[in-house]
Amino acid sequence: MSDELARIAAALERLSPAPLPKPDFATAEAFVWHPDPDRLVPVAHVSRVDIGLLIGIDRARDTLVANTRQFAAGLPANNALLWGARGMGKSSLVKAVHADVARDFPALKIVEIQREDLASIGRCLALLRGAQERFVLFCDDLSFSHDDAHYKSLKAVLDGGIEGRPDNVVLYATSNRRHLMPRDMIENERSTAISPAEAVEEKVSLSDRFGLWLGFHPCDQDQYLTMIRGYCDAHGLTIDDATLRAEAIEWQATRGGRSGRVAWQFFTDLAGRHGIRPNR
Repeated sequence: MSDELARIAAALERLSPAPLPKPDFATAEAFVWHPDPDRLVPVAHVSRVDIGLLIGIDRARDTLVANTRQFAAGLPANNALLWGARGMGKSSLVKAVHADVARDFPALKIVEIQREDLASIGRCLALLRGAQERFVLFCDDLSFSHDDAHYKSLKAVLDGGIEGRPDNVVLYATSNRRHLMPRDMIENERSTAISPAEAVEEKVSLSDRFGLWLGFHPCDQDQYLTMIRGYCDAHGLTIDDATLRAEAIEWQATRGGRSGRVAWQFFTDLAGRHGIRPNR
């Protein structure tokens, strides 16, 4: 009987392995959360641009830097939702702000979690809770569809539940939508629910749990050209203003619009033609 119990115990041990040890946060400044099995993978090189190269988003930049510095210093800080036009530097700003503040506060780390993994966010926070370091938990391109229940996991973490958000974690998320879900989905809730007001409130209240809402809007042509000139100057690429303007405007015409992303894509092409390797 004892042999059978030993085999059963061994089988259960294999099915339920011991909890993973907490990661050594001193090994990197950035980590990516992966569930099943739960782990925080260090990132050797973070893809980002210098904060000085982000043009036309001064108010959002200054607000997020101030909030992040408060948090890094151990003071109260808000979760932040960066929403608005595509390609205008929302995710770039989060990564650039972290790099800028971490120069003065090396214990500030950034952890990226994918939207698809939000159901495991509680387990991620369990690894971060109690650590000496402080963490910007970053979720890029956050949005939800009508049958997506992931928002409930995030909602409980932001300021609900018994444990709530750890004091050493702040959440920064980016989205193209202010209320994190399509307008037609909200209208559908109003038209089909038994209690329309309550149904809509359940969906849109998630965004209300972010203390900071930072809006991003399409850039004008002068900002677009200034972005490209900034990239050129930062990488030592010499080109006269007339040629740069003509080529940049032609590039934006082929893309059907202007944005920080389009400016970077044009610069990437321009740098390649001039034999320069962009740093990012």
